[in-house]
Amino acid sequence: MENVLLVIHLILALALIGVVLLQRSEGGGLGIGGGGGGGGGVMSSRGAATALGKVTWIFAIAFLVTSISLTILAARNSSDTSVVDALGSGVPATEETAPVTPDVTDLLPPVLGDDSLTPPRAD
Repeated sequence: MENVLLVIHLILALALIGVVLLQRSEGGGLGIGGGGGGGGGVMSSRGAATALGKVTWIFAIAFLVTSISLTILAARNSSDTSVVDALGSGVPATEETAPVTPDVTDLLPPVLGDDSLTPPRAD
């Protein structure tokens, strides 16, 4: 159910973006847009703008409904515990100890003349 709703939500988002981009700019920001008029038919610029406006509102309302529905589903599926509680209880508490350092004499190269390095004679 959640996956189906998520796919519908994504399709609505793409459709909403497309419809908004198809609309004509009617703001007089830099004097761009506007202009061109004509009769009051359905295919006139004003009729098309009204139809696109209605479609935009429909997609926007559907997008909000799917957003709220996904939020409700996510809240219902979440557990009552916090992520911090799960992290704190999963790892047992241990005392910190200083790291063990190796004995330095084990790391030194052998010294010439050291009798401890020569193997004993087999008589």
